[in-house]
Amino acid sequence: MEQAIIDLYDEYTRVPLARRTFVARITALVGGTVAASVLLPLLENSYALSAMVSEDDGRLEISRVSYDGSGGKISGYLAKPQYGVDLPAVVVVHENRGLNPHIEDVVRRLALEGFLAFAPDMLSGVGGTPADPDKARSLIGALDPEIVFTDFVAAVPYLMARPDATGRVGCVGFGWGGAVANWLAVRSPGLASADSYYGRQPGAEDVRKIRAKLLLHYAGLDKPINAGIAEFEAALKKEEVRYDLHIYEGADHGFSNDTNAARYNSDAAGLAWGRTIGFLKKSLYLP
Repeated sequence: MEQAIIDLYDEYTRVPLARRTFVARITALVGGTVAASVLLPLLENSYALSAMVSEDDGRLEISRVSYDGSGGKISGYLAKPQYGVDLPAVVVVHENRGLNPHIEDVVRRLALEGFLAFAPDMLSGVGGTPADPDKARSLIGALDPEIVFTDFVAAVPYLMARPDATGRVGCVGFGWGGAVANWLAVRSPGLASADSYYGRQPGAEDVRKIRAKLLLHYAGLDKPINAGIAEFEAALKKEEVRYDLHIYEGADHGFSNDTNAARYNSDAAGLAWGRTIGFLKKSLYLP
């Protein structure tokens, strides 16, 4: 698929563009409505493809739980190994489409690796993530970032205090959630590690507040996000923050999301996921 088409879709999901504008521009780009109608299903997420781990997998305990946020209860999706105790915990920070089936599957994948994994739903205050991804994206775009950060930070002590957990907590986030994961590292001194997939970077002046270990994944073709790497890495080195940074050449923003046929890159995703599991096990099982 032409890079110009993927770049347009990225603009649609991140700016965001009105859907009518996006469809008109992609129709002009590919030369007609028939070609556009063929491409759209490839560009948009298909959650039917995402279930690498079934919801009824007998190796897992899955539940819906909630904790106190700044303006009320924040609900979320939690999974852990069956009968699991003394587990390191991972906050899973969803993309700008909310707590959808793909993110729930990521939670289950982490649980199978021996973690207590929990994905808070930042749209809890409006009744939870809607099925329509465009509506979810609009709702998330309207959230107050300060409230988002505060409510995600509150998930850390919630997980620390759970009787089935060890008290060590990390996080992993994707896209919008990757940016939030970076900010969790800035704002949550109790966080042991943060794993960010193609997330916008905090300002250099905030890096000195980071105590967590970092694992940073970037897509080689993701120019808007990658523009902040050099300044961020310079600040990390200056402040002696422990980090590893990887750029996956030839990969697009969103390359790890296997529900999106156009942007998913199986080689990059597999390599990044292996690094994620190794990083979380090392940083959360060991001081």
